[in-house]
Amino acid sequence: MVNSETEANEKILEQKFLELNKIYLKNGVPLEALEKAINKSNKHSTGFIISIILLLFAVIYEFDIINFVSYLLVYGKGVRCIVPNNYFVWEATRQISDCSFCLNVTEPIILNNATKEEFQPYAYSSKPILIKNAFIHWPAMKIFNFEFFRDLYSNNEEAYKSVDDECQFLHFKSDFTSLRDVFNMDENRILNKPGYKSWYVGWGNCHPDILERMRHYYPKPHFLPEDCEMPSKEYVFMGYGAGATMHLDFINRLMWQAQIQGTKTWNIRPAPECEEVCSKLSFIVEPGDAILLDTRVWYHGTTITPGEFSLSIQSEYG
Repeated sequence: MVNSETEANEKILEQKFLELNKIYLKNGVPLEALEKAINKSNKHSTGFIISIILLLFAVIYEFDIINFVSYLLVYGKGVRCIVPNNYFVWEATRQISDCSFCLNVTEPIILNNATKEEFQPYAYSSKPILIKNAFIHWPAMKIFNFEFFRDLYSNNEEAYKSVDDECQFLHFKSDFTSLRDVFNMDENRILNKPGYKSWYVGWGNCHPDILERMRHYYPKPHFLPEDCEMPSKEYVFMGYGAGATMHLDFINRLMWQAQIQGTKTWNIRPAPECEEVCSKLSFIVEPGDAILLDTRVWYHGTTITPGEFSLSIQSEYG
């Protein structure tokens, strides 16, 4: 019975990889090569392994190989999901886009400190939106920094545990394995002094006390619709250098992010199947600005202006 079930599962998986390859493979390894490898494979043979390698090559070719591998090996380790640490499965099984979200989009919609009424026409679209000077009135703009968050978590074991067990810690390209590691780093590295390794991290706040204390310094963004739902988790991103590598977010709602410190460049691109009809975009977000982006359909990565410390908070709405 076990052997029969295993064999059936292998057949299903093999067929799935063939279907996925047809979707992603536009150039590079021909589909026939993958089919041949699978058709030759027997149970416990190397053929199926070869077929997986071929498909991986095809997908990596389709994307930017550096960004894809970096995200898979580094960012993926910090993602909590039903299928543990498997960004490849997420990417391979995502819904194929009809490209309507990116047609004729050549730059973000730019608003200046928009009101609810001004923001309403764009509120639930998938168009990238940049709201200038949206948060300059927040107390968080003057209070939030590395020391603030280190003190916030100081001697709070439950808060650290909530990040590890319930929220999410994203180490990106850094060598940290937990938020505790971040707050215990050498003071010279905190300041990104010469000779010390640059760092950039993010984490989710879902501990009620931490979240309440954070939100004491900023309200719900004033431009969001009154009836929109907000999650009981918000993210903090901070650090220097490369920022986040190119990726999609597997979240339930649209995203807003407030840039508190530093200048960040956002690079966004459509899904591979839309690249022939849609454009890649790049734009700068400055302190006090809001960016709203459907990160479920736009691939996105960020870089920090050299020498600057970046700090931003992010949440969802819908």
